[in-house]
Amino acid sequence: MFNRKKSFITGFITGVSLLTILTLSACGGKSQTLNVSGSDTMVQLVQNLAKKFMEVNPTKMVSVSGGGSGTGIATLLNGQTDIATASRTMKDKEWKLAEGKGIKITEHIVAIDMLAVVVHPDNPVKQLTLKQLRDIFTGKITNWKEVGGNDSPILALSRENNSGTHVYFKEEVVRLGKKDSDAEYGTSITFANSSQQIIDQVKGNISAISYVGMGWLTDEVTSLKMENPDNGKYFLPSIANSGKDKYPLGRTLQMYTNDAFLEKATPFIEFIKSEAGQAVVRELGFISL
Repeated sequence: MFNRKKSFITGFITGVSLLTILTLSACGGKSQTLNVSGSDTMVQLVQNLAKKFMEVNPTKMVSVSGGGSGTGIATLLNGQTDIATASRTMKDKEWKLAEGKGIKITEHIVAIDMLAVVVHPDNPVKQLTLKQLRDIFTGKITNWKEVGGNDSPILALSRENNSGTHVYFKEEVVRLGKKDSDAEYGTSITFANSSQQIIDQVKGNISAISYVGMGWLTDEVTSLKMENPDNGKYFLPSIANSGKDKYPLGRTLQMYTNDAFLEKATPFIEFIKSEAGQAVVRELGFISL
């Protein structure tokens, strides 16, 4: 459905180092906690998956924390977590670091997401091209009137650089998918610690624009239609618009495991890929496998 290089969540989450531990009392016997950390986009999803998993496996415990995809991958490579969640694929330098440490990593795709571009509901701008969005986040376009909006400065908000969503947006929007590009976010960009912080700022500022995974969408912000450059048509992020020739900012969501401890992680990952797990994926607004 999507090129894996191209890459939905509700709830209240605060802080980069959010830690939510979900446990159910063991019905006899000993339990061993499975530690999962990483993507802010995936935190609420994995929390719900963990809760459902523990309901059917009462002797098992799962601990879920956020902090960003980069943080999750780093903790996996440092032996501090069992599963790293990521809204981007691992970078070449991360694979090489794992190889240098003698660690064999396995990637598990668990769901599909879309990156929604969001503005204040009162903003008259309803659609953008990828090039216009690129120019906003590189600082070339600085006033809403340049894209058909009000005569007011644009406040562009991005996730911080340890976020997989930040990396995906840089690769697919700021650099327009060109691997040889070295384009960067503009110097006027404001960086936010979490998707919740982005939603809070956009809903309170008519001049703001940012991006979040679809699960973060609420009635307090508006998603823009984005142009598919292959056909010139505009689409909103939705399950119905998930085809290759429709909404252009689709991506996979993945988990990474250290093969040395894969036996511990396998039951949870198998559950996520099962019909019961994928039902949770759909309930949280993501696209199931």
